[in-house]
Amino acid sequence: MEIVAIVLQALLGLAFLGAGFSKIAGVQMHVDNFKNWHLPQWFRVVTGLVEAAGAIALILGFWEPSWAAVAGLWLGFTMLVGVLVHVRVKDSFKQTFPAVILCVLPIVLFLILSGDLSDFPGF
Repeated sequence: MEIVAIVLQALLGLAFLGAGFSKIAGVQMHVDNFKNWHLPQWFRVVTGLVEAAGAIALILGFWEPSWAAVAGLWLGFTMLVGVLVHVRVKDSFKQTFPAVILCVLPIVLFLILSGDLSDFPGF
């Protein structure tokens, strides 16, 4: 399972780093999406910061696995909200599916690494 966790961490870290920073930078696709979802643009920036923070925690998790476990839970919840937004605005399955995948995979990572949570600061 360690190899699966490392691969998931790397892939999710890259995905959320890219997605987070592109939201923060105001890439037109994200600006348009948030308009279509009737969400304010400041929420796009906050979402980008949340995703980037999760990606950074995933990267820290290579040295301290408890950070990756927390990041998995953090990003899984974040993407659950994203899936609910897609459902609320009645997006197609094709539009919603990537958010579903990016909701499930961090939760899988969390479940793999949940035994390391006791090492997380404050737990």
